Amino acid sequence: MAEPSSQHRSGTSGLIRGSVAWHAAAAAVTLVRPHWWRWSLCAVVADHLLLTAAGLWPRSCLLGPNWTRLPAAAGGAGAIAITIDDGPDPEVTPHVLALLERHGARATFFCIGERVARHPGLAREIVRCGHGIENHSQRHLQRFSLLGPRALAREIGCAQQAIAAATGEVAQFFRAPAGLRNPFLEPVLARAGLRLVSWTRRGFDTVNGSAPRVLGKLTRHLADGDILLLHDGHAARTAAGGAVILEVLPPLLAAVTAARLTPVTLRAAADRAGRH
Repeated sequence: MAEPSSQHRSGTSGLIRGSVAWHAAAAAVTLVRPHWWRWSLCAVVADHLLLTAAGLWPRSCLLGPNWTRLPAAAGGAGAIAITIDDGPDPEVTPHVLALLERHGARATFFCIGERVARHPGLAREIVRCGHGIENHSQRHLQRFSLLGPRALAREIGCAQQAIAAATGEVAQFFRAPAGLRNPFLEPVLARAGLRLVSWTRRGFDTVNGSAPRVLGKLTRHLADGDILLLHDGHAARTAAGGAVILEVLPPLLAAVTAARLTPVTLRAAADRAGRH
């Protein structure tokens, strides 16, 4: 499942190329058989519904390459990836870093550009502790999947700049807000040299404050190659008032150890896959 480097990516998926051809065919049919215009219109509407559905399915690869698991060469070595979104959060992230350090685990933080610019020291601390810091857009807009090519490029480019300015690191991976996207995203990512990443499973820990339930979703069928999703920013609160990730991480890391799996950063997994 390793993805080619950006210089070998066309930036256009087969589905998009097929969609363009479908539109051209519908237009040609309408010109040749004007009375068939209703059928042509239905065909175009069906095509747009398919593209919309592909964008609303975070783990879909129909709109372009998308890591839903680690590359086989990395996962086969017993590696998994713990990814943590929406930070850095000054109230939660330091405790997350301490828990990871206590267990000797590495994680990948998908950070919001505005928050990185607001808390550059915390972003640097993520990197100093040996974790990956990647691009989760500049503002985490709820309407991200409705943006056009230029607006997408600004959101992604500004976050790239914020991460580089704060940490000296150039992000290599991107995760769309809520995992939702549209057909314009992949060409933007290809030009920026970014890989799209979603997840194998998530605990819905922005809306579920029950640590046992979140943990159960993350550990069900836990296996090498998994990409797990948690949140330090926008984290739901437990009954005691703490961020649910802080209660989930210790038993999750214990379960990972018991399964003889090793949490690695996405960059480490990509490097390992590239050597095979």
